[in-house]
Amino acid sequence: MMIQKDTQTEQRRDNIIEDLVNKGVFKIDGKQLYELNFYELMKQYINEEKQTN
Repeated sequence: MMIQKDTQTEQRRDNIIEDLVNKGVFKIDGKQLYELNFYELMKQYINEEKQTN
């Protein structure tokens, strides 16, 4: 049996970071994206989506 090392939340977090980087966002409030928690990343991701629509 193969053990899955990433939870769905961790996978989603990685996807959000990747999408933000693709949109040119590398830091939020002076912090690197990988330093932020899921909530802060999701908030920024939603704001970026609103701006592009």
